[in-house]
Amino acid sequence: MSHRTPASPALPQVTRRQGFQALASLTTAVLGGSALASCSSSSDAADREIVFAAVPAESSQSLEQTFGHIVTLLEQATGRTVTFQNASDYAAVIEGQRAGKIDIASYGPFSYVIAKDGGVPVEAVVAPVHEEGTTPAYTSLCYVAEGSDIASLADLAGKKVAFVDKASTSGFLVPLEGLMGEGLDLDTDLEMVLAGGHDASLLALASGEVDAAFAHDTMLKTLTESGQVPEGALVQLWESQPIPEDPIALNTSTLDAGTVETIRAALQGKANKPALVEEGICASEDDCALPEEIEWGYVAVTDADYDAIRQICTTTQADACSSVS
Repeated sequence: MSHRTPASPALPQVTRRQGFQALASLTTAVLGGSALASCSSSSDAADREIVFAAVPAESSQSLEQTFGHIVTLLEQATGRTVTFQNASDYAAVIEGQRAGKIDIASYGPFSYVIAKDGGVPVEAVVAPVHEEGTTPAYTSLCYVAEGSDIASLADLAGKKVAFVDKASTSGFLVPLEGLMGEGLDLDTDLEMVLAGGHDASLLALASGEVDAAFAHDTMLKTLTESGQVPEGALVQLWESQPIPEDPIALNTSTLDAGTVETIRAALQGKANKPALVEEGICASEDDCALPEEIEWGYVAVTDADYDAIRQICTTTQADACSSVS
Protein backbone atom coordinates (compact mmCIF):
# COMPACT_ATOMS: atom_id res chain seq x y z
CA MET A 1 0.00 0.00 0.00
CA SER A 2 1.48 4.22 -0.74
CA HIS A 3 0.21 7.69 -1.34
CA ARG A 4 0.10 9.21 -4.76
CA THR A 5 3.60 10.50 -5.06
CA PRO A 6 6.11 9.72 -7.79
CA ALA A 7 7.60 6.24 -7.35
CA SER A 8 11.17 5.27 -8.03
CA PRO A 9 12.64 3.96 -11.27
CA ALA A 10 12.88 0.20 -11.78
CA LEU A 11 15.06 -1.67 -9.35
CA PRO A 12 16.08 1.54 -7.50
CA GLN A 13 18.92 2.23 -5.17
CA VAL A 14 17.63 3.97 -2.04
CA THR A 15 18.65 7.63 -1.76
CA ARG A 16 21.15 8.04 1.08
CA ARG A 17 20.54 11.09 3.24
CA GLN A 18 23.62 11.98 5.25
CA GLY A 19 25.13 8.56 4.47
CA PHE A 20 24.19 5.15 5.81
CA GLN A 21 25.72 3.74 8.97
CA ALA A 22 26.45 0.01 9.21
CA LEU A 23 24.65 -1.89 11.92
CA ALA A 24 27.88 -3.78 12.38
CA SER A 25 27.16 -6.38 15.02
CA LEU A 26 23.60 -7.07 14.01
CA THR A 27 23.13 -6.88 10.25
CA THR A 28 24.87 -6.01 7.04
CA ALA A 29 21.92 -3.81 6.13
CA VAL A 30 22.48 -0.09 6.33
CA LEU A 31 20.45 2.71 7.83
CA GLY A 32 20.50 6.30 6.65
CA GLY A 33 21.73 9.27 8.55
CA SER A 34 23.87 10.30 11.42
CA ALA A 35 20.66 10.80 13.40
CA LEU A 36 20.46 7.08 14.05
CA ALA A 37 23.94 6.96 15.49
CA SER A 38 23.16 9.70 17.96
CA CYS A 39 20.20 7.88 19.49
CA SER A 40 20.84 6.02 22.72
CA SER A 41 19.02 2.74 23.31
CA SER A 42 19.18 3.25 27.05
CA SER A 43 18.08 6.86 27.46
CA ASP A 44 14.80 8.55 26.74
CA ALA A 45 15.64 12.12 27.73
CA ALA A 46 12.87 14.62 27.15
CA ASP A 47 14.93 16.51 24.57
CA ARG A 48 16.08 13.46 22.58
CA GLU A 49 14.65 13.21 19.11
CA ILE A 50 12.35 10.31 18.26
CA VAL A 51 13.36 8.30 15.19
CA PHE A 52 10.62 6.98 12.90
CA ALA A 53 11.44 4.53 10.09
CA ALA A 54 9.45 2.52 7.56
CA VAL A 55 10.17 -0.57 5.53
CA PRO A 56 10.97 0.53 1.96
CA ALA A 57 7.72 -0.34 0.19
CA GLU A 58 8.57 2.29 -2.41
CA SER A 59 11.13 5.02 -3.04
CA SER A 60 12.53 6.71 0.06
CA GLN A 61 11.46 10.19 -1.04
CA SER A 62 7.86 9.03 -1.49
CA LEU A 63 7.79 7.40 1.94
CA GLU A 64 9.13 10.46 3.71
CA GLN A 65 6.60 12.71 2.01
CA THR A 66 3.58 10.52 2.77
CA PHE A 67 4.48 10.08 6.45
CA GLY A 68 4.91 13.85 6.88
CA HIS A 69 1.53 14.49 8.52
CA ILE A 70 2.00 11.58 10.92
CA VAL A 71 5.40 12.93 11.91
CA THR A 72 3.87 16.35 12.57
CA LEU A 73 1.12 14.78 14.69
CA LEU A 74 3.68 12.93 16.81
CA GLU A 75 5.78 16.07 17.27
CA GLN A 76 2.72 17.95 18.51
CA ALA A 77 1.73 15.12 20.85
CA THR A 78 5.17 14.55 22.39
CA GLY A 79 6.70 18.03 22.17
CA ARG A 80 9.81 16.43 20.70
CA THR A 81 11.47 16.38 17.30
CA VAL A 82 10.50 13.32 15.26
CA THR A 83 12.94 12.44 12.48
CA PHE A 84 11.80 10.21 9.62
CA GLN A 85 14.65 7.88 8.73
CA ASN A 86 14.90 6.11 5.39
CA ALA A 87 16.14 2.52 5.43
CA SER A 88 17.83 0.43 2.78
CA ASP A 89 15.74 -2.71 3.21
CA TYR A 90 13.31 -4.52 5.52
CA ALA A 91 16.08 -6.03 7.65
CA ALA A 92 17.48 -2.57 8.36
CA VAL A 93 14.27 -1.55 10.12
CA ILE A 94 14.03 -4.78 12.12
CA GLU A 95 17.65 -4.62 13.26
CA GLY A 96 17.48 -0.87 13.81
CA GLN A 97 14.74 -1.40 16.38
CA ARG A 98 16.62 -4.33 17.89
CA ALA A 99 19.70 -2.11 18.27
CA GLY A 100 17.66 0.65 19.91
CA LYS A 101 18.25 3.08 17.03
CA ILE A 102 14.63 3.28 15.83
CA ASP A 103 11.79 4.24 18.18
CA ILE A 104 8.79 3.91 15.86
CA ALA A 105 8.53 1.76 12.75
CA SER A 106 5.96 1.19 10.05
CA TYR A 107 6.27 -2.48 9.13
CA GLY A 108 4.67 -4.86 6.73
CA PRO A 109 2.74 -7.57 8.61
CA PHE A 110 5.42 -10.21 7.97
CA SER A 111 8.38 -8.02 8.86
CA TYR A 112 6.57 -7.02 12.07
CA VAL A 113 6.07 -10.68 13.01
CA ILE A 114 9.73 -11.44 12.20
CA ALA A 115 10.75 -8.62 14.53
CA LYS A 116 8.32 -9.40 17.34
CA ASP A 117 8.87 -13.16 17.39
CA GLY A 118 12.60 -12.64 16.94
CA GLY A 119 12.83 -10.86 20.28
CA VAL A 120 12.68 -7.22 19.20
CA PRO A 121 10.82 -5.30 21.96
CA VAL A 122 8.06 -3.84 19.77
CA GLU A 123 4.35 -3.30 20.27
CA ALA A 124 1.94 -2.95 17.33
CA VAL A 125 -0.49 -0.10 18.03
CA VAL A 126 -2.25 0.93 14.79
CA ALA A 127 -2.83 -0.10 11.18
CA PRO A 128 -4.52 1.76 8.30
CA VAL A 129 -8.07 1.52 6.94
CA HIS A 130 -9.74 3.20 3.99
CA GLU A 131 -13.09 3.59 5.75
CA GLU A 132 -13.84 4.32 9.39
CA GLY A 133 -15.14 1.26 11.24
CA THR A 134 -13.66 -1.33 8.87
CA THR A 135 -11.07 -4.04 9.56
CA PRO A 136 -7.48 -3.21 8.54
CA ALA A 137 -6.78 -5.47 5.55
CA TYR A 138 -5.30 -5.44 2.05
CA THR A 139 -4.31 -7.97 -0.62
CA SER A 140 -1.38 -9.18 -2.67
CA LEU A 141 -1.70 -9.10 -6.44
CA CYS A 142 0.22 -10.66 -9.30
CA TYR A 143 0.38 -8.76 -12.59
CA VAL A 144 1.45 -9.56 -16.13
CA ALA A 145 1.86 -7.35 -19.17
CA GLU A 146 -1.16 -6.72 -21.36
CA GLY A 147 -1.29 -9.42 -24.03
CA SER A 148 0.75 -11.93 -22.04
CA ASP A 149 -0.07 -15.60 -22.58
CA ILE A 150 0.28 -16.22 -18.83
CA ALA A 151 -3.25 -17.02 -17.60
CA SER A 152 -2.73 -18.33 -14.06
CA LEU A 153 -0.13 -18.70 -11.33
CA ALA A 154 0.56 -22.21 -12.63
CA ASP A 155 1.73 -20.65 -15.90
CA LEU A 156 4.58 -18.92 -14.07
CA ALA A 157 6.60 -22.14 -14.27
CA GLY A 158 9.81 -21.37 -16.11
CA LYS A 159 9.16 -17.62 -16.04
CA LYS A 160 11.11 -14.70 -14.57
CA VAL A 161 9.07 -13.23 -11.71
CA ALA A 162 9.61 -10.09 -9.61
CA PHE A 163 9.03 -10.16 -5.86
CA VAL A 164 9.70 -7.36 -3.38
CA ASP A 165 11.80 -8.62 -0.47
CA LYS A 166 11.92 -11.92 1.41
CA ALA A 167 10.52 -10.13 4.47
CA SER A 168 7.62 -8.62 2.49
CA THR A 169 4.13 -9.93 3.14
CA SER A 170 2.28 -9.10 -0.08
CA GLY A 171 5.49 -9.03 -2.07
CA PHE A 172 6.82 -12.44 -1.03
CA LEU A 173 5.25 -14.50 1.80
CA VAL A 174 1.65 -14.49 0.54
CA PRO A 175 2.72 -15.00 -3.11
CA LEU A 176 4.84 -17.94 -1.92
CA GLU A 177 1.74 -19.50 -0.35
CA GLY A 178 -0.17 -18.96 -3.59
CA LEU A 179 2.56 -20.52 -5.72
CA MET A 180 2.83 -23.51 -3.39
CA GLY A 181 -0.90 -24.00 -3.80
CA GLU A 182 -0.27 -24.43 -7.52
CA GLY A 183 2.48 -26.97 -6.86
CA LEU A 184 5.32 -24.61 -7.80
CA ASP A 185 8.67 -24.54 -6.02
CA LEU A 186 10.09 -21.02 -5.83
CA ASP A 187 13.68 -22.24 -6.05
CA THR A 188 13.37 -24.68 -8.93
CA ASP A 189 10.29 -23.84 -11.00
CA LEU A 190 10.81 -20.14 -11.78
CA GLU A 191 13.47 -17.41 -11.76
CA MET A 192 13.01 -15.06 -8.79
CA VAL A 193 14.01 -11.39 -8.89
CA LEU A 194 13.96 -9.40 -5.63
CA ALA A 195 13.15 -5.85 -6.70
CA GLY A 196 13.47 -4.22 -3.27
CA GLY A 197 10.19 -2.25 -3.42
CA HIS A 198 6.62 -2.70 -4.60
CA ASP A 199 7.05 0.08 -7.14
CA ALA A 200 10.28 -1.43 -8.43
CA SER A 201 8.59 -4.82 -8.84
CA LEU A 202 5.88 -3.42 -11.13
CA LEU A 203 8.27 -1.12 -12.95
CA ALA A 204 10.45 -4.12 -13.76
CA LEU A 205 7.40 -5.76 -15.32
CA ALA A 206 6.41 -2.62 -17.22
CA SER A 207 9.91 -2.35 -18.69
CA GLY A 208 9.93 -5.98 -19.81
CA GLU A 209 12.63 -7.13 -17.37
CA VAL A 210 10.36 -9.84 -15.93
CA ASP A 211 7.33 -11.86 -17.05
CA ALA A 212 5.20 -11.26 -13.95
CA ALA A 213 5.38 -9.26 -10.74
CA PHE A 214 3.84 -9.24 -7.26
CA ALA A 215 2.94 -6.09 -5.32
CA HIS A 216 0.40 -4.77 -2.84
CA ASP A 217 -3.07 -3.82 -3.98
CA THR A 218 -2.69 -0.05 -4.46
CA MET A 219 0.78 0.14 -6.00
CA LEU A 220 -0.36 -0.02 -9.62
CA LYS A 221 -2.82 2.82 -9.01
CA THR A 222 0.02 4.97 -7.65
CA LEU A 223 2.21 4.25 -10.67
CA THR A 224 -0.48 4.86 -13.28
CA GLU A 225 -1.64 8.10 -11.63
CA SER A 226 1.95 9.36 -11.52
CA GLY A 227 2.39 8.51 -15.19
CA GLN A 228 5.14 5.94 -14.65
CA VAL A 229 3.07 3.03 -15.95
CA PRO A 230 0.63 3.62 -18.83
CA GLU A 231 -3.02 2.89 -18.08
CA GLY A 232 -3.81 -0.70 -19.09
CA ALA A 233 -0.18 -1.73 -19.60
CA LEU A 234 -0.33 -4.22 -16.71
CA VAL A 235 -3.22 -6.54 -15.96
CA GLN A 236 -4.13 -8.45 -12.81
CA LEU A 237 -3.47 -12.19 -12.90
CA TRP A 238 -4.19 -13.18 -9.29
CA GLU A 239 -5.32 -11.72 -5.98
CA SER A 240 -4.83 -13.16 -2.50
CA GLN A 241 -7.24 -13.45 0.38
CA PRO A 242 -7.28 -10.41 2.75
CA ILE A 243 -4.07 -9.84 4.73
CA PRO A 244 -3.78 -7.96 8.06
CA GLU A 245 -2.68 -4.38 7.34
CA ASP A 246 0.74 -2.80 7.94
CA PRO A 247 1.24 -2.01 11.64
CA ILE A 248 3.04 0.92 13.20
CA ALA A 249 5.05 -0.52 16.12
CA LEU A 250 6.64 1.22 19.10
CA ASN A 251 10.00 0.26 20.58
CA THR A 252 9.27 -0.30 24.27
CA SER A 253 12.98 -0.44 25.15
CA THR A 254 13.80 3.05 23.86
CA LEU A 255 10.56 4.87 24.73
CA ASP A 256 9.50 5.24 28.37
CA ALA A 257 6.03 4.07 29.37
CA GLY A 258 4.60 7.58 29.40
CA THR A 259 5.86 8.35 25.91
CA VAL A 260 4.54 5.02 24.62
CA GLU A 261 1.08 5.90 25.95
CA THR A 262 1.25 9.42 24.51
CA ILE A 263 2.17 8.12 21.06
CA ARG A 264 -0.38 5.32 21.23
CA ALA A 265 -3.15 7.78 22.10
CA ALA A 266 -2.14 10.18 19.32
CA LEU A 267 -1.99 7.46 16.66
CA GLN A 268 -5.18 5.70 17.72
CA GLY A 269 -7.20 8.87 18.23
CA LYS A 270 -5.87 11.44 15.78
CA ALA A 271 -4.02 9.69 12.95
CA ASN A 272 -6.97 9.99 10.59
CA LYS A 273 -7.91 12.64 8.06
CA PRO A 274 -10.85 14.22 9.93
CA ALA A 275 -8.80 14.55 13.13
CA LEU A 276 -5.72 15.82 11.29
CA VAL A 277 -7.84 18.58 9.77
CA GLU A 278 -9.29 19.41 13.19
CA GLU A 279 -5.76 19.58 14.64
CA GLY A 280 -4.73 22.02 11.93
CA ILE A 281 -2.17 19.63 10.46
CA CYS A 282 -4.08 19.23 7.18
CA ALA A 283 -5.95 22.03 5.44
CA SER A 284 -8.62 19.63 4.19
CA GLU A 285 -9.26 15.90 3.92
CA ASP A 286 -8.68 16.07 0.17
CA ASP A 287 -5.26 17.63 0.79
CA CYS A 288 -4.18 15.28 3.57
CA ALA A 289 -1.61 12.83 2.20
CA LEU A 290 -1.18 9.61 4.19
CA PRO A 291 0.98 6.57 3.44
CA GLU A 292 -0.15 3.55 1.46
CA GLU A 293 -2.99 5.33 -0.37
CA ILE A 294 -4.84 5.47 2.99
CA GLU A 295 -8.24 7.06 2.45
CA TRP A 296 -9.28 7.48 6.12
CA GLY A 297 -6.53 6.79 8.65
CA TYR A 298 -5.29 4.46 11.38
CA VAL A 299 -7.16 2.29 13.90
CA ALA A 300 -6.01 0.29 16.92
CA VAL A 301 -4.51 -3.19 16.51
CA THR A 302 -2.83 -5.74 18.77
CA ASP A 303 -0.22 -8.42 18.24
CA ALA A 304 -2.95 -11.08 18.00
CA ASP A 305 -4.18 -9.46 14.78
CA TYR A 306 -1.04 -10.85 13.09
CA ASP A 307 -1.52 -14.50 14.02
CA ALA A 308 -2.73 -15.07 10.45
CA ILE A 309 0.80 -14.26 9.26
CA ARG A 310 2.22 -16.77 11.73
CA GLN A 311 -0.13 -19.38 10.27
CA ILE A 312 1.13 -18.67 6.75
CA CYS A 313 4.66 -19.18 8.06
CA THR A 314 3.61 -22.56 9.40
CA THR A 315 2.22 -23.46 5.98
CA THR A 316 5.08 -22.17 3.83
CA GLN A 317 8.09 -22.72 6.10
CA ALA A 318 9.70 -19.76 4.35
CA ASP A 319 13.34 -19.14 5.29
CA ALA A 320 12.50 -15.75 6.80
CA CYS A 321 9.99 -17.48 9.10
CA SER A 322 12.76 -19.11 11.14
CA SER A 323 12.24 -16.77 14.10
CA VAL A 324 8.43 -16.86 13.94
CA SER A 325 6.68 -18.77 16.72
